[in-house]
Amino acid sequence: MNNYKKNQLENFSSFHFSFINVEEKNNVFKITLNRPDKKNALHPQMINEIAFAMHYAHFNSSVWIVLFEAEGSVFCAGADLKAMSGDIEPNNSSIPLPKYPVIIGDLFRKIHKPTIACVRENVYAGGFLILAGCLFVIADNKLNFSLPEVKRGLFPFQVMASLTKVMPERKVLNWCILGNSITAKEAFDLGLITHLTDGNDFDITVNLLVEEIKLNSPAAIKVGLEAYETISNNNNNHEYLHSMLNKIIKSKQAKEGLEAFNQKRKPNWLNN
Repeated sequence: MNNYKKNQLENFSSFHFSFINVEEKNNVFKITLNRPDKKNALHPQMINEIAFAMHYAHFNSSVWIVLFEAEGSVFCAGADLKAMSGDIEPNNSSIPLPKYPVIIGDLFRKIHKPTIACVRENVYAGGFLILAGCLFVIADNKLNFSLPEVKRGLFPFQVMASLTKVMPERKVLNWCILGNSITAKEAFDLGLITHLTDGNDFDITVNLLVEEIKLNSPAAIKVGLEAYETISNNNNNHEYLHSMLNKIIKSKQAKEGLEAFNQKRKPNWLNN
C-alpha cells in the first residue's frame, strides 16, 4: 500500500468524504459507496477516497475485517463515463491526492485483511473490481451482473484480470466479449459469489461470516495474506492494464461508444 503514507492517515476521523461513508466498530471497518444518484459510478476522487480508507484499514491493527456496502438501487455501475470524457463533478472531499495513481485491483491484493462485499443490488462493469477483489462476496439471489464495456467501445481490462483470479478464464473472456448479463446463481456457480442468500437472511449471513472470521487470529490472517500476495502469480499487471484502458479511451470507437451511451442510441461502429 503505497498511495498514501501512514502519517497521512493520522486524525483519520477529521477528513471529509464526499462519495463514501466509513464506520469502524468492533474491529470491523465498513466502507459504504455513497453516490446513489449516480448509481455509485466511480468518480476519480471517489476512487481516491476508497484508497485512503483502505490504507487506513491496512495500517490500523484494530481493523480485522473490511466490509463493503453501497447506498441506492445499484451497488456500483463501474467507472463514471462522463468523468472519463473529462466532465469531472466538483466535490468537497478533503482526502489528499495519492502519491501514485490508484489501481483498484492492487488495493485489494495489498490490504492484507479479510474483505467482504455485501451486494444487495445489481453490479455493472468496473464494480466487479470490488467483487473480484474481495475474499468473500455475499449477494442477494435475485440480482443480475452485467459487463457492458464493449457496447461502449471499451474493454474491461482490469476487471478481466481480477475476474480470472476467481472465475474460469474462458468464461471471463466470453463475458467480456459478449458484454451480457448473468444471474446471481450463475455468478455463484462460476465462483464470483461465495455466499448466495436472499433479502430475509442477508444480514444474518453477513454477521455469521464476520463472527466466524473473528474467532481466528487477525495477526496470523494478516501475515498469511501478505505471504499469499508474495507467492501468487501476479502476471495480471493492473498498472499495464490501466495504461491499455487509457489507450482505448482515446480511440474513435470509444468516443463513438460514449457519445451513443450519453445520447441513448445504438453506436455506429466504423473500422479502426
